Amino acid sequence: MSGLTFLSGLYLAISPWVVGFFGRSTLSVNNLITGIALAMLAAGIASAYGRIHGLAWVVPIIGVWTIIAPWVLPPHSASAGAIISNVVTGAIITACGLACVMLTKMPVPHRR
Repeated sequence: MSGLTFLSGLYLAISPWVVGFFGRSTLSVNNLITGIALAMLAAGIASAYGRIHGLAWVVPIIGVWTIIAPWVLPPHSASAGAIISNVVTGAIITACGLACVMLTKMPVPHRR
């Protein structure tokens, strides 16, 4: 799950240039910053799971924010490509985040 979350974060960061809504728009800056933060969080969860697994609940929140950002951030004139990209990427991030949260709730078997 962390690998897919990491890749989703990288895609979110570069999506303004992939989809074509780059520039100094609020949505493109939001996607860049949120994507980098998500990729760093996913890398941390994957590499230091014992210390960072408590932050897994942040991933679904970032996913929901990614879905609603085109309508919340000014100016409210996101292109159809930007909206579709954010909704699909946000849904993937939310699903991965919920899976990561569920994995943190599972009991860890003790070694003998």
